[in-house]
Amino acid sequence: MGRWQPDARGRLAVAALELYSERGYEQTTVAEIAGRAGLTERTFFRHYADKREVLFGGTDLLQDLFVNGVAESPRSATPLDALTAGLTAACAIFTGRREFARRRQAVIKANPELWEREMTKLATLSAAVAEALRRRGVEEPAASLTGELGVAVFKVGFARWITADDEREMAEWLGESLEGVRDLMAAGGRAEPSP
Repeated sequence: MGRWQPDARGRLAVAALELYSERGYEQTTVAEIAGRAGLTERTFFRHYADKREVLFGGTDLLQDLFVNGVAESPRSATPLDALTAGLTAACAIFTGRREFARRRQAVIKANPELWEREMTKLATLSAAVAEALRRRGVEEPAASLTGELGVAVFKVGFARWITADDEREMAEWLGESLEGVRDLMAAGGRAEPSP
């Protein structure tokens, strides 16, 4: 191996995503990922438990940002406003990362094991948001419903962002999704027909 270079974790994630996209998740080994990143297998295992976790390395940060955004919103905020604060805070990790997110999502969708892990991650996120809302005094079932709503808005906004042709960041797509929820609620659940 050559001289030490910074950001081993990031280099491993990029190398893994490249290989998963080129060859498939199942066909890629840890040794190949480490080699592509110019690192050793030992270094790989210092950063990730296994090759699956390379794709989910940002899960804890996403959850922390989302939950802290909810928790730190003003005490007077409604549950939906607190949720909005959490979604806005979570968007920080996606800025400038659309192409990486697109490729990551394509790899995940192509593999049932990875898709299951993604759904588990989102269920855990929903539960964490609901708990943050309960700590703010939001009662059940409102806390759990709002947590689920937050994940639904996140999923829809994320899917629209990674498939969009324009350069808008994810925060704008989530904002549009939240406005759609607010409009639906204001209309008493009656959606306006599309023109």
